[in-house]
Amino acid sequence: MDEVEVVPDVVQPTRRRRHSKEFKETVIRAAMQPNVSIAAVALHYRLNANLLRSWVAAREDRDAAEAARQELNVSSPEFVPLQMQNGVAAATHIEIEVRRGATAITVRWPLSAASDCATWLQGWLR
Repeated sequence: MDEVEVVPDVVQPTRRRRHSKEFKETVIRAAMQPNVSIAAVALHYRLNANLLRSWVAAREDRDAAEAARQELNVSSPEFVPLQMQNGVAAATHIEIEVRRGATAITVRWPLSAASDCATWLQGWLR
């Protein structure tokens, strides 16, 4: 019988494409436009739709984190003076009601140890 020599096809591996930041910004801005399909933008720029979707999701996460950071940087007054009523000035303890889920506890702390109460409450709220 005749022997047939089988030559395996040699397939060269494809290199991953690298995209510049400017290109990514352009594509992400195009994909984030209202009433625009991410898949259509991906086809236009010859990208995989899942890759573009991940770029857009990462951008949205960064934008949300930046908005949260800016919201936290808003200065608020540190001390708000309150007018005390006559009956409140004679209090001898601090009373705090703490709730977690369906459980509620009331903590009574001596007024003379207010700084200890503040330290405990800061640790508990972490």
